[in-house]
Amino acid sequence: MPDGKKILGEERRNLILDWLKQSDKPLTGSYIADKVNVSRQVISQDITLLKARNEPIIATSQGYIFIKEKENSRPSRVIISTHNPEQTIDELYLIVDCGVTVKDVKVEHPLYGNLSAPIGVSNRSDVDQFYEKVKTTKAPLLLQLTGGPHLHTIEADSEEQLEQAVQKLTAAGYIVR
Repeated sequence: MPDGKKILGEERRNLILDWLKQSDKPLTGSYIADKVNVSRQVISQDITLLKARNEPIIATSQGYIFIKEKENSRPSRVIISTHNPEQTIDELYLIVDCGVTVKDVKVEHPLYGNLSAPIGVSNRSDVDQFYEKVKTTKAPLLLQLTGGPHLHTIEADSEEQLEQAVQKLTAAGYIVR
């Protein structure tokens, strides 16, 4: 691990890649920048270069994640949901309270086609962090591009957990059938 000295170019990108591969949680650009004594902008550029090499890195509201192939894939499904922006936190809480992870959100944009963004929330703390970022950045939610309808890929340890989440979302009026 570096001790406050600046690490240059390729060596830094290799370190970043190793840290992401070893981490079980997202790593923020600021955290990585502090570790290698560069700006967050430099890290953002490094991530872009790593992605250009087809490294499976995604940016989430919690930080960067290296997508590891899983041998034992968890059950997942795609749901169609609709609600207003103010109901987003309630929708996400309903899902994660069932032990279900919300992997992403997708919308169909009239100009750009399918737009997708990773969310990666698995518990209320993740949801709170996601929503805090929504508030501080004042960035519109993807569902605002479609007036509400959007898709989520959800996954869990069991089909029963997925079904429980779908039932709760249906009862709340969020599921489109």
